[in-house]
Formats: sequence, C-alpha cells, structure tokens
Amino acid sequence: MKVVFKDDHFAFELVRNLGFMYYGGSDLGEMVATAEQIVEGDFEDWFAKWDARARRTLSRADESLTGGHLVSARQAYLRASTYFRMSEFYLHGNPDDPRILASMRASQKAYTKAAELTGSTWEHVEIPYEGTTLPGYFYKPDDSGKRRPTVIFHGGYDSSLEELFYYGGAPSILRGYNCLTFDGPGQGAPMREQKLPFRYDWEKVVTPAVDYALTRSDVDGDNLILIGMSLGGYLAARAVAFEHRFKAAVFFDGVYDLYDSMRKLLPAEAISAYEAGDRDACQRIVEVEMHKNTPLKWNINQGTWSFSVPDAAGILDTSKQYTLRDIANQIQCACLVMEAEDDIFFTGQPERVYDELKAPKTFARFTAKDGAENHCQSGALSYKDEVVFNWIDATLKSPR
Repeated sequence: MKVVFKDDHFAFELVRNLGFMYYGGSDLGEMVATAEQIVEGDFEDWFAKWDARARRTLSRADESLTGGHLVSARQAYLRASTYFRMSEFYLHGNPDDPRILASMRASQKAYTKAAELTGSTWEHVEIPYEGTTLPGYFYKPDDSGKRRPTVIFHGGYDSSLEELFYYGGAPSILRGYNCLTFDGPGQGAPMREQKLPFRYDWEKVVTPAVDYALTRSDVDGDNLILIGMSLGGYLAARAVAFEHRFKAAVFFDGVYDLYDSMRKLLPAEAISAYEAGDRDACQRIVEVEMHKNTPLKWNINQGTWSFSVPDAAGILDTSKQYTLRDIANQIQCACLVMEAEDDIFFTGQPERVYDELKAPKTFARFTAKDGAENHCQSGALSYKDEVVFNWIDATLKSPR
C-alpha cells in the first residue's frame, strides 16, 4: 500500500502513522498536506516538513488549552506528539544530532499534556530495571480499581513509547483490558537519553515489567498477555520462552531470525565480503548502495545507532544473537503468530516461528484484500485489533 510516496520506506512510514487516525493520533488532511511537500528519499526534508507540521499543530493545541477548549487541546497534543516523533525518525545516521533528543522531548511533552487532559486512566509509570528505570504508561478502562486481565505491550527496532497507545493501549481499554506499555533498551527514551542499546535476552527486560504489573491491585496476574510489535515479535517470543507468568502471547509479527532478515536486506556482494572476513569491503559496498536505497540506508543507520555498533558488519555480528532457534520450543503459553503478506522486512519468518512452536498456537495471515498487507498491518489497525483481541478473548476463557 502506497499513499503519496513512491519510495517504499517513505510510503510505509506515512501509512504507519496515518493508521493512528483511528485512535486520534494523526489526521488525514494534515498528513497528506505535509507529505506532498516532501522530496522523496530526502531525510533532511522529511525532518523539516514534519517538524514544521508538529510545531503548527502544537501551537493550536496551546491556543486551545489557553482558551479552555480541553478536548480540542488534547486531540491536537496527540497529533503534535506523532508529528514530532515522525520528524526525528530518519536522523539516526548521526547519533550526536541534537535534534534526536530535542524532537523526542517535544513529542514526550505534547503526549504528557494529552495524558494529563485524559485523566487518571492514563498513568505515566517508571519500571525498575537494573539500577535505573524504563518509562511506561499504564492505561485502564476506568477508575473502578477492578482487577482486570492486563496486556503488556512493547515495540521493536524503531518504536517509541508514545506510539504504543495506538497499537496496544487503545484497543485494550476499549475491550476492558488494562495495558502496560514501555520502552526498553534500544528504544525511545532509554536509547536517546540513557544510551542503552538493544539486548537479545529480552526476558531480562520483560520480567521487570511483569514484576511491576503484579504490584498493582488492579492487575489480574493470572491473566497476563504479552504483545511484541515488529522486531518485538522476536523479543516477545524470546521473553515468554523464559518468563512463564503469561497466559498468552502475540507475535506481531512473527520474527524467527534477525540475521537471516539482515542478509536479505543487504546487497549480496556485501554479505559475501562479510562472510569472507572483509569487513571494510562490506561497509564500502553498503555505503554505495545506501545512496540509492532508502530502506537499506534507514536500516543501517538505525542498526548502528540502536545496537551501538560501528558499521554494517557490526549489525550482522549482533543480529546473529537474535534467533528463536532452540528457543521457540521452550514457550509454554498460547501463542498467536501474525504475518503480513507484503512485509518488506521479515518475509517468510512468521511461518518459521509457528512451525517450531510446541505450545498451543494460532496463525493469522493478513493480506491486501483487507488493506492489511503492510508490515505490522500498518494502516489496518481496526481489522488487526479485531483479530488479535478476538483471539485473546477466546484464549483467556480456555483452560491454561
């Protein structure tokens, strides 16, 4: 699915954030009007145009707040938060770019104002983690204090806390579930402020989130569900293989082996050089190709930044740790494995996850027939949520 852009990656990022319209995180007119001004494949122009849109929207939010128009203010703050986050997305080729932190903080601030205007059902939390804390939000359907089944939701390779509401928090509370979202190492504020890179042993991240959730009287600890999005499909599967307090897990989408995925994304000549031990040649080949390949350029920039490695060979080295080989068969809880027909990152991987699972399992394939063919069903959140939460509803009613 492509809207406005012909460039695969720009088109995907636009549709990804267009999907947030369903829950109030963006608006069609603002998005299209901005996208139409952007030069295809130009990372600097992407930043400039989305930053300008974010500031324009934020200005209207502030005016509405000053005027006492609280609903209008809340809605505009949510959209401004999205646009600030979008502006920063392609800046990671220079880890020292001050706009990375400034834009993230602007996105956080706008979202915090929206949360305050929403009330106590949106609660910012800090999850204790290895001598520091991880930022999160706890969303609940109401203030009754009722003990409820709870979704724990995290993202993947490029996620940030504020967008997780649209993928996980919003559909959860509509259906009577709590939802705890958080950013882990390599994501959001932990990466940008604390310089915590990704780690493959994600159970060390999820277990503290479970521990936190179980301190709350409004959480039903017998009915916990873990959902991981994008690369989070691997991260969540890895976590539930070792953390057995979940009744169900959703791999959104399924990711079996990151090294295999990276090998397909990089030029074949670069992979050959890497496998021959010529790391410098690998990097030279990648750099040449990056000038004409937006998905590759973004993946290399994102990988060197979020894994804290110096080059493409470093990404390949690190990605070898991210595999479910001899791990998937240790999962005990019921699992939903999702697949997008035209996933540009993890083609064929969900089936590999599904095939190795020994636990109760369900496979859900999303196609262009329903406009759900994009990676993580971007642009089709309502249908995605229907499938996911119908499965969760049924699973929680079944004996463990």
